[in-house]
Amino acid sequence: MPIDTVSADFLEELCGEYCKNNQIAPSAFQQWDVKRGLRNADGTGVVAGITEIANVRGYYIQDGERMPMPGQLIYRGIDLAELIQGFTSEGRFGYAETAYLLLLGALPTKEQLAGFEAFLEANHDLPPMFTEDMILKAPSPDVMNKLGRGVLTLYSYDDNPEDMTLSSELRRAMILIARAPQIVAHSYAAKRHYFDNESLYLHRPQPGLSLAENFLWAVRHDNQFTPQEARLLDLCMVLHAEHGGGNNSAFTCRVLSSTGTDLYSAIAASVGSLKGPRHGGANKMVMEMFRAIEDGVKDWADEEEVAAFLSKLLSREAGDRSGLIYGMGHAIYTVSDPRAVILKQFAADLAEKKGMLDEFRLYEAVERLTPQVLAQQGERKVVCANVDLFSGFVYKMMGIPTELYTPLFAMARMVGWCAHRMEELFTTGGRIIRPAYKAVAPMRPFVPLEER
Repeated sequence: MPIDTVSADFLEELCGEYCKNNQIAPSAFQQWDVKRGLRNADGTGVVAGITEIANVRGYYIQDGERMPMPGQLIYRGIDLAELIQGFTSEGRFGYAETAYLLLLGALPTKEQLAGFEAFLEANHDLPPMFTEDMILKAPSPDVMNKLGRGVLTLYSYDDNPEDMTLSSELRRAMILIARAPQIVAHSYAAKRHYFDNESLYLHRPQPGLSLAENFLWAVRHDNQFTPQEARLLDLCMVLHAEHGGGNNSAFTCRVLSSTGTDLYSAIAASVGSLKGPRHGGANKMVMEMFRAIEDGVKDWADEEEVAAFLSKLLSREAGDRSGLIYGMGHAIYTVSDPRAVILKQFAADLAEKKGMLDEFRLYEAVERLTPQVLAQQGERKVVCANVDLFSGFVYKMMGIPTELYTPLFAMARMVGWCAHRMEELFTTGGRIIRPAYKAVAPMRPFVPLEER
């Protein structure tokens, strides 16, 4: 009998053994008042820390009840919509300014912003032979995994990676923010070449270009992009830069940072967290879901047919059979997700220019009909579109491949993770994060091997 067949049988036996010996009744969580997912029974999050970096508002508490409200995302006390209006009205890119705000805690002066942008530009490029040794010699079919490994590998290029003084951490954070787009671009180029049998194009960062412009320059073999595309990508990066200390990847960064580990280990863990389809990977799942909707609905303008297909998604009869409508609903936002509201405005304008209004209206229909379909199935929670519903569609209209959707999210979120790491290191008193778990396994004696 072939060895692999025996191994498969043995593995199946082990899986059966695991399932037999590892069962926790759902009632146990209620019995011991365990906050599953660190959330209270009403859906609010368990307060685990204090932050000045960002505030995410999606509801308010009145007479002990959670009341819906239009969503707000606030960076260092400044409403995100106001921040975006500020730099777009002046025709400027905003990500570097946003990064300065999140890292340092205040908006920069002209001189401070110029110095910050100059530092980022000077560190856009990767260390010598980094691409050849780290990316090309061990390519990955998943860019997120390669980004995580790339971040870890930068430890080896740091002269003193364990120096955790404020100046070292800040300098290291800015370099990582500058280099992340290039790691993503080169990892994607390697993926295309080694796994998709495409030609290999590697482009160096260009002086005088913003992070968004350099990313588009690097991922397109002809280096071509329009000013509108660059500004829209910059906007997306600002929207994704930060989302409070309670989101899974930021909390991951804070948990690791609280142990005193190095920046590269903490940020690589955050990349792994964001990759998950319940977190940053959801934008890719939205696109896969819409491919199923577009194939399964004959008339996109027929709301009854669209609603019927959404019901099939919820009942696990269509799509990936997960029972989820990706891009709808959020742990905090109720009436609206401010990021989705902003992206939807730009998506509508771009869809008209690209001749994709029919597809945009289908997205609007899903946004509008999902709460109704959920209500018909007994769901009483207020549900809105989240940022993932429209971000993937915007990227699609820009010609950005699906494999880059979540990596784009990650390279934008680098600044938020670094800001939370610095806050954890320098303002919390240096206490390791260590929540409790209730052990429920009964005591039992050790049984000698011959008696089992």
